[in-house]
Amino acid sequence: MKYRVIVSGVVLSCAFLMAGGDIAPVASISEPASNCAPEEVYVEEDAHLMWQDQKYSDREDGAYKREYSYGKAGTWQHAMHYCQRLDYAGYRDWRLPTSEELLHVHRIVGEVFHYARGNDFWTSTPGSENRYYVVFPADAYQNKRKPGQSNYIRCVRCMVKEK
Repeated sequence: MKYRVIVSGVVLSCAFLMAGGDIAPVASISEPASNCAPEEVYVEEDAHLMWQDQKYSDREDGAYKREYSYGKAGTWQHAMHYCQRLDYAGYRDWRLPTSEELLHVHRIVGEVFHYARGNDFWTSTPGSENRYYVVFPADAYQNKRKPGQSNYIRCVRCMVKEK
């Protein structure tokens, strides 16, 4: 019996050792992983604003299209909470932009954001009839939307002026 246990152990050990196959080397910790995007921002110097410029995921695009909230897409309430809780690029004082701020940044010639979407973005500016303004970035035009609708989110923060 003892002999069978020893033989079984040796056979299993050899099988485990030979079953290793090709093992790819692990990237060193100093190299960023390919699926990790840097925390990019766009600094709007004249307005003293810093804009979140983060990649949108497929799940966020799905949330926008299917009218639910996830990450940087969702209802107005979700957008407000998302920006208030955001810890990004070393800052925690993010907020949902006003319609004037969002209109201003989208009137700049050329695309200032690396990660853009051609659909409406929420603002914190209330409109009439229990609606809030959204801005369409392609033409910097604003519309009013019901707060339960899903739109994209881009947060902003004020930059302190240097004295």
